[in-house]
Amino acid sequence: MAPFQWLKEAITPLLQTNLPSSFLAIVFLILLLVLNYLLKQKNPKKQSYNLPPSPPKLPIIGNLHQLGNLPHLSLRRLSDKFGPIIHLQLGEIPTVVVSSARLAKEVLKTHDLAISSRPRIYGAKYLFYNCTDIAFSPYGAYWRHIRKICILELLSAKRVQSYSYVREEEVERLIRRIADQSYKKNNVDLSKMLGLYANDVVCRSSFGRDFSEGGEYDKHGFQKMLEEYQALLGGFSLGDYFPSMEWIHSITGIKSRLVNTTGRFDRFFDEIIEEHRNSKKAGKGDHKDIVDVLLNIKKDDENLTMDNIKAVILDMFAGGTDTTFATLDWGMTELVTNPRVMEKAQNEIRTIVGDRKTVLESDLPQMHYLKAVIKETFRMHPPATVLMPRESMEDITIDGYNIPAKTRFTVNAWAIGRDPECWENPNVFEPERFMSSTLDYKGLDFEFIPFGSGRRMCPALTFGVAGIELSIAQLLHSFDWELPHSIRAEDLDMTEVFGITMHRISHLILIAKPRFH
Repeated sequence: MAPFQWLKEAITPLLQTNLPSSFLAIVFLILLLVLNYLLKQKNPKKQSYNLPPSPPKLPIIGNLHQLGNLPHLSLRRLSDKFGPIIHLQLGEIPTVVVSSARLAKEVLKTHDLAISSRPRIYGAKYLFYNCTDIAFSPYGAYWRHIRKICILELLSAKRVQSYSYVREEEVERLIRRIADQSYKKNNVDLSKMLGLYANDVVCRSSFGRDFSEGGEYDKHGFQKMLEEYQALLGGFSLGDYFPSMEWIHSITGIKSRLVNTTGRFDRFFDEIIEEHRNSKKAGKGDHKDIVDVLLNIKKDDENLTMDNIKAVILDMFAGGTDTTFATLDWGMTELVTNPRVMEKAQNEIRTIVGDRKTVLESDLPQMHYLKAVIKETFRMHPPATVLMPRESMEDITIDGYNIPAKTRFTVNAWAIGRDPECWENPNVFEPERFMSSTLDYKGLDFEFIPFGSGRRMCPALTFGVAGIELSIAQLLHSFDWELPHSIRAEDLDMTEVFGITMHRISHLILIAKPRFH
């Protein structure tokens, strides 16, 4: 580490000159990377392993240049060429990528315990209070404890059911907003409406109130906070691939952005927690929100700190909002571009609901085709196209390859969901494939793992799906949907934004024709 410190001190005078900062940063980075590479060449690892196939590497950066702006697509192309399990050297980070159901089962089931930890991502250390949330916490006693709280107390089937009144009220408000806008304009910005709905459901379930009325959503800057969260955790961060030079984040500006965004989240959570402590109407019984539950647990759990509570709240607030929104947005996009599927789903829903204006949660178990539509949306557009990385805690053997401890493992859920060996016509949106199939997204069918599998599977699956099913059913029951005049399905911009979750870069603008007046 000493050479890096020497170089850092040597370059400091340059940073104080009038040369363009971008030029200085590039020169600085090149010098650091070269020095790091030379040091590693002098100290090669003694033990050799029989590693999976690897694409040709460049000095210093390894395979980083092959990731591209949309890693799930780049990794799919590499897997097509080199096989369903490949080894990449991403800077200093050895990474194994699997892109088949068979190998996903090896990673997520056979070796689930050995690969149950998480790498310590720089952004997560800031945003999640030193990785003390559920998603980014490394495997160990603390993670097991917080996961138990989450599964038994925060996201149990009974707790999710207790939020049914929230979902019903927020779906009603979503329909009202769309109807109001459809009367004022021909076109409705459905993406914006769905984003508000997803945020309101999560906020009311987590905090006991929403923030979309009275300008509070804009006042708190939720949209900017969520966008920064996405960019800082899901975007390319050079320091995450060169951990020995973590301080490089100070030069690239990542650290200052993290400090700013973390500060905004922290102040917001302090305000929410203070409200709950001072409120005389604290949630009781079945209507406790997630902050109520966590504060009650803390009274009897001296090991649970306030920072731990904030980390879990952020998991719910940011993760819950974005995954729900992305799925709803993709689902409605696929439906409006596949009129046959939309008509079939609408006929089912309207037959079951009849003349009632409101879809009830008790109607949903009968809507088999709607559930198939949602499954097909998860298959083609999993909330996380590339599952959150895991890190091995010991040497393991997969498919005959020997892989050392401290290797990152990435599962390309997007590629598996479109694998022609598992799916007929994999690039066609065809919900019928699920009508006579027992395949489900609950982590037991490895050709269909939008929420992961094993110990690190997303614990909020039931919570998220409940809000998705009811809202799509009501949207299809209450309105007839069309693309704006002169816009064809093939004209829609399907470009994706890569982040922790994957959603379309363009808003979904549609014509909504109300059925009820």
